[in-house]
Amino acid sequence: MNLLNASAISKGYGTRTLLDRVSLGLAAGDVIGVVGRNGDGKSTLLDVLTGRTEPDSGQVTRTGTVSIGHLHQADDFAPEASVRDVIVGGRPDHVWAAEASTRAIVQQLLVGVELDAPVSRLSGGERRRTALVQLMLAGHDLVVLDEPTNHLDVEAVAWLSEHLRGLAAAGTAMLVVSHDRWFLDAICTRIWEVHDGTVDAYDGGYAAYVLARAERARQAASREERRQNLLRKELAWLRRGPPARTSKPKFRIDAANELIADEPPPRDKLELERFALSRLGKDVIDLKSVHLELPPRPGEDGRRVLLDDLTWSIGPGQRIGLVGVNGAGKSTLLRLMAGEQQPDAGTVKRGRTVQLAHLTQDVTPTDPEDRVLDAVNRIRRRTVTASGREVSTTSLLEDFGFTGDKLTTRLGDLSGGERRRLQLLSLLLAEPNVLLLDEPTNDLDIDTLNVVEDQLDSWPGTLVVVSHDRYFLERVCDVTYALMGDGRCVMLPGGVEQYLEHRRATAAAGERPAAATATSSSGPSAAQRRQASKDLARIESQLARAQAEVERLHARMGEAASDYQRLAALTAELQQVEARVAELEEAWLEAAEAVG
Repeated sequence: MNLLNASAISKGYGTRTLLDRVSLGLAAGDVIGVVGRNGDGKSTLLDVLTGRTEPDSGQVTRTGTVSIGHLHQADDFAPEASVRDVIVGGRPDHVWAAEASTRAIVQQLLVGVELDAPVSRLSGGERRRTALVQLMLAGHDLVVLDEPTNHLDVEAVAWLSEHLRGLAAAGTAMLVVSHDRWFLDAICTRIWEVHDGTVDAYDGGYAAYVLARAERARQAASREERRQNLLRKELAWLRRGPPARTSKPKFRIDAANELIADEPPPRDKLELERFALSRLGKDVIDLKSVHLELPPRPGEDGRRVLLDDLTWSIGPGQRIGLVGVNGAGKSTLLRLMAGEQQPDAGTVKRGRTVQLAHLTQDVTPTDPEDRVLDAVNRIRRRTVTASGREVSTTSLLEDFGFTGDKLTTRLGDLSGGERRRLQLLSLLLAEPNVLLLDEPTNDLDIDTLNVVEDQLDSWPGTLVVVSHDRYFLERVCDVTYALMGDGRCVMLPGGVEQYLEHRRATAAAGERPAAATATSSSGPSAAQRRQASKDLARIESQLARAQAEVERLHARMGEAASDYQRLAALTAELQQVEARVAELEEAWLEAAEAVG
């Protein structure tokens, strides 16, 4: 049953037409991901479909009894209301907690939020999560979600995707605007791409959308060569990733496979590491026996241990993704690495040649009166990419979505997403050799994320990224570490999925969320934890060397492709090293379990 239908709708503002005679429909159980560049009309489309805005022409028909809920970027809570008032109408715990579905939503999305706290005292992220819970509990037929994963950690995003799939199976329809491509791929049954006044529909999630868009572009022989290069690189990443990435498309993808058959990996890791070593030397950032605590949150006993005797050496060219629940200390760890905060004990040492740039979550411009082009030109008018190609800053600004009048716009008049784009470009133009990125994907559209990933592919330096965007982490990073919430920072050979499995196992064992507690008195002693951490560090070092050897052998096999005798010898050697990697990963898992 169709919940709404749009027939030849048009909508414009001033001289710009955002929607031009668009026709589409939405049925019960549909989960539609709405994508497109910032400013191309995504929000306008949602507003017209849900009745917040009337179209200039055309008609939107909604089923008479359809209930529509909308998660906006800004909430309109009454200042005197409590969280309990907002999400469960003020009902006491013994009433609302008797409903299993309500209890699960509150427990998963409002960890660390006091229900009787007034919403006026909540942080921006806590208000956002409160609004999401309010929407989830309202029982609407159609749910419109505008960036629902903002302010959620990877664990909460994974849980939310499972919950939304359950709602869709029960008949709830959804319109989802998100830059989180993993999330779109996990929940969507179709993708609507808004561009140039039209809406193109694609079956499947984000992976299906990328493949189908490439097929259409191939058949149409797109005139945008730069856009095609980015798209081929995106496809190469998708096809080289886990099989699940391409399991959803229901149409033939032979043409898409042919398109990327000769496409090299997104980046040459060995070459970038050699280049990084020449720029950085062997010493980049070394943390030795670092300990850091923070005061307890309201309602908690004892200080929070963020880092406990952490020893970690980060080398040249490493690309590290950092995950953990909200409050585990990810942003704090980046500040320690940048020298913006000091540990309670231990040392943080940076190499003499390190030129570090730190992207924080603050998008407030230093000088709101400054202009985009002037601000960028003061950093550098021309730059040379790692491939040796010289490009102008104007060209890079265009890649990052700044054209026409935007080049002379005041920084204070830019949107949050535009400021984020300009921050990233400014950091890259400064040519640092160490980049610390704290939630870099916030407020960026998918096309801009593709550009950012392309820039990072050829960027030779050490990269540490904190992000809840699993797709971005897997796309630009080679290894994942997790802050476990009890002072440990451990490497995850299995990536984000291994971290989520650990969290699920912890929850099943009945433990409290790690980020909300200090170390338990019934757990291992401090001495045992220190020894276990040293064992983990030793195994991680051995594993890194073994994985590097695998990469070197792959490179040598490529050079010996026509020498079958040498190739056979290298293949045998590779099998031995890969067996060693498997042994080390098993040893790491056993060691992690011993301290977990």
